[in-house]
Amino acid sequence: MWRTFLLMCIAGALHMPWMDACAATSSGDRTILRTTNLSGNAGGERRVALVIGSSDGRSDLPALTLRNPANDARSMGALLTSLGFEVSVLTDATPQQMRQALAAFRLHLADGGTGLFYFAGHGAQIDGETILMPQAVDARSRTSLHSDGIDLSSVLAAMSAPRAGKTNLVILDTCLQSANVSDDFSSHVLPHAESVSPASVPAQTLIAYATAPGGFAADGMAHGVYTRALLRALATDPQREIDAIMRDAAKTVRVETRDQQRPWTVSSLAGAFRFAHAPSFAGDAGAALASTSVVAMRSRGIMPKDSNEQYELTFWDSIKNSNYASDYEAYLKAYPNGRFATLAKARIERLQSAASAPPAASKAPAPAPQPAQAAAPAPAATEHQHAASAMQATPAPAPAPAPAAHVANATPAPSNATVPAPAATPAAAAVALKTLPPKATSATSATPPTAATASNAESKDCAACPAMISLPAGSFTMGSTAGDISERPPHRVTIGAPFAIGKYGVTVEQWNACVAASACPKLSSENATAANSPARDVSWDEAQQYVKWLSKVTGKPYRLPTEAEWEYAARGGTATPYWWGEQMRKGNANCKGCGDPWHEDGPENVGTFAANPYGLYDMGGNLWQWVSDCWHSSYKDAPVDDRAWDASACDTRVIRGGSWREGADYMLASTRFKYSGSVRQSQNGFRVVKDLK
Repeated sequence: MWRTFLLMCIAGALHMPWMDACAATSSGDRTILRTTNLSGNAGGERRVALVIGSSDGRSDLPALTLRNPANDARSMGALLTSLGFEVSVLTDATPQQMRQALAAFRLHLADGGTGLFYFAGHGAQIDGETILMPQAVDARSRTSLHSDGIDLSSVLAAMSAPRAGKTNLVILDTCLQSANVSDDFSSHVLPHAESVSPASVPAQTLIAYATAPGGFAADGMAHGVYTRALLRALATDPQREIDAIMRDAAKTVRVETRDQQRPWTVSSLAGAFRFAHAPSFAGDAGAALASTSVVAMRSRGIMPKDSNEQYELTFWDSIKNSNYASDYEAYLKAYPNGRFATLAKARIERLQSAASAPPAASKAPAPAPQPAQAAAPAPAATEHQHAASAMQATPAPAPAPAPAAHVANATPAPSNATVPAPAATPAAAAVALKTLPPKATSATSATPPTAATASNAESKDCAACPAMISLPAGSFTMGSTAGDISERPPHRVTIGAPFAIGKYGVTVEQWNACVAASACPKLSSENATAANSPARDVSWDEAQQYVKWLSKVTGKPYRLPTEAEWEYAARGGTATPYWWGEQMRKGNANCKGCGDPWHEDGPENVGTFAANPYGLYDMGGNLWQWVSDCWHSSYKDAPVDDRAWDASACDTRVIRGGSWREGADYMLASTRFKYSGSVRQSQNGFRVVKDLK
């Protein structure tokens, strides 16, 4: 009989509104669920649970809005009720209501038995303390977080009083990221917050976290990814020991988030705990919980991706393991008084010291010879002579050559390495650039050509010019409702005229043609030497030098793409978060944790990964790409056409697409970021656009 009731409640947990079978009552903005002990529970011992879901839609900080925690709490409450717990469910509660519920929870536990505390919603860590956020807490204020937030130590204190048959279970579906709030206490925030250690956990207590310290927790379509995995594990077999259930849930979360979210537990339990002793079952409710859809990896933290603090942390996180002094110099230029400024200066000193040390006796392997370097040097030519040579007629494209090996990107050049000189003559550069970069290999799961791909003509204006893909005029929805504030509001944009955009990002060989004409500065030593490596460590100002030279060489109107043009091209006619669908798939983007081929040290050669439906490569991953627009913190009052959104005296420009150092949630077609236009950074490159009017 009890198993039938269990199935009914689990099924009800998956479908809102709340089902009468689980005896819910409402009071104001709270939902309180109470049941009596059921005859089928585990051994007849008393069990009490406080379940809280804080969805908390914030009008002042829309990026913090959560919808699912209330669903999480109701579903968890229904499941625990069916397993014999006396359950109180509290949704979207104020700080006072949460404290009152916690006090009542303490009193109910005094009679003995198992106590379970569950929380879903926003969370943070400050000075090593985990803070759970009720409704209407100002996430940017240390005072508000400390005074209005519910700290984990208070929860543990409420559950730690001596009682008969004491077992404490704490389940937190929230982030464990260090908070970044007002500058008055930013120096007290650790980049990697400390969490509860086993030695500090009260006796007979297990704490289950949805993510590792410093990590993010993901939201799904109707539940948090961790909560859904836990509900599934419990529904499948509640008689297993709790350690096995938690391991099962953690494995599911790691698979569904591509190992970006790693649940963990800390425990002082002396014996085994089981939610049920009845025979296991696999009912329809378990099957209904078998799949999920990750909506946003960073959805349960208090720090939106577009906040100034997150820009700095994202920047630092992407360079913190770099062996290039220029990366840390770029950080200091952007954040001279940043939280990692002292560490950045120390890294620069260390790298510069290593660079000035005598070279090691072992000889580094010579780079693979490139066709462009085989030509004999010739006397330097003027820019005018170079233009004339480069603009020679280009023969019809030959079949694409086989992809080059990735030897150039396997290991980055040391910071004091000498970059091989570019081809000395315009003729050499022109000859070398007659061959297009390689196409994706069959191993990259490239998307088969579509009708849209076939209709987008490819062309080159000169031997030294990038290959261009022509795109038609059209309309699309720019931005995202599920993204950060900077991506909102989504708005309809009309591309009024056809244009051509680079099939690939500008390559090392193409950039060196501009260097040979004395029109562009030399690339840094961080660039690989392969001809089809993407040119990187290039500032927005330097990219402007390149397009100016290219326009002069060809007589055609080349420029950087506008932000609207870039997203229109990146989406490839699709409307999903990624151009290939709803979730990351291996072989479509070069990013951290997104599948091989991937190297921590640098980007892959252009064309290594699959092209989008328009035939464009690396529109997500490999390198961030400069666009022409000035940075604006949202799309409020943004143009509804393809114009660049500029501003007077603008020194911060937009970059798009993500790089090999970022994870999958930065590969979305809508993701945007900012950077100082005058600063080089090793993850930044660009592609060009040509007007077809």
